[in-house]
Amino acid sequence: MKQTALYIHIPFCKHKCIYCDFYSIITTDNINPFLSALKKEIEFYSNQYSDDRIITSIFLGGGTPSLMDIDYLNEILNQINKNFTVADNVETTIETNPDSISFEKLKEFRNIGFNRISIGVQSFNEDELKFLTRIHSTDAAIKTVEDANKAGFENINIDLIFNLPKQTKEIWINNLNQAVSLPITHISTYSLILERGTILNKMVLDGKVTLQDSDYDAELYSTTIDFLTGQDFKQYEVSNFCRTGFECRHNNAYWKYQDYLSFGTAAHSFVNGKRWWNFSSLKKYISEINNKGSAVRNFEILTKEQKLNEYVMLSLRSKGLNKNEFTEKYGSAWLIEKEDYFSKLIENNFLENNSESIKLTKHGYAICDEIIKNLL
Repeated sequence: MKQTALYIHIPFCKHKCIYCDFYSIITTDNINPFLSALKKEIEFYSNQYSDDRIITSIFLGGGTPSLMDIDYLNEILNQINKNFTVADNVETTIETNPDSISFEKLKEFRNIGFNRISIGVQSFNEDELKFLTRIHSTDAAIKTVEDANKAGFENINIDLIFNLPKQTKEIWINNLNQAVSLPITHISTYSLILERGTILNKMVLDGKVTLQDSDYDAELYSTTIDFLTGQDFKQYEVSNFCRTGFECRHNNAYWKYQDYLSFGTAAHSFVNGKRWWNFSSLKKYISEINNKGSAVRNFEILTKEQKLNEYVMLSLRSKGLNKNEFTEKYGSAWLIEKEDYFSKLIENNFLENNSESIKLTKHGYAICDEIIKNLL
């Protein structure tokens, strides 16, 4: 049985934050037609991919999937279990925001099968929350994490954003201190990135917001690594840290270049070297599913060179490139060709190279994108 991750994109949201470029919509229209279409899409792909696969992780993201009624979410999980072989120890994650959740609903999440929760905190600083246009308070964020723990979640992730405009190192360290004081097992820390089409991007173009420079960003990132690794959080990917035994299985599927199936609006799938992606528009998605069973906007079949490039990029972003596995897949010529560049990276303490793997150091992670660009 081939291990496969499964992602569901639920686009509905209470509010669109200024930095967000994920497909999300602020409406209650078509919530039930979406569920109907989603169930049809799951069944459609199960006819093609269920025989030789076992689902090892399920992840509901968005949008804000926790806005949905518990029966709605339960129908989705039941449809997956009905149509696919799901591992007994499957990791089942739901994303939530502190403004859309109660203790009672958190308990219901556990009761229907969710065993991991990812909470979009972003900051514990009230001024930063206002800047990001988050609609929860610091106290609400803290309470949500504590409630999730009381509701029975033993695997809790929070997201935080650093390098916000006017964010001092003291503010960021206070965010990290607050995070590790809570019963979390995983933390994702992201540098504020300007995405085209977002409200924040227009604010910067209009001169209303000034972002801090890349050197300061790198300094905060280095501070993050030192702080969290000093608090017994292991860094296992550029942006992700966890307590021992709590690596996100779903995210690891992406970083280890495993197959994944994704359903819902704007969802991307990758199976057997083929990648395809759905229409983003909710109405278009529903129409396509009802007419065809699928809502594929486009697809690509990766060449060997594309596969090699993606494998290298994902490996270096996470635990490192396994030499034996790489050679089995792609041969040894590329590794030999890059030996001189690897040597320079090792000399500058950006890379560790041993008999088994090639892995970025803490300093290498800080310039990961530049290194990968030069390699590929």
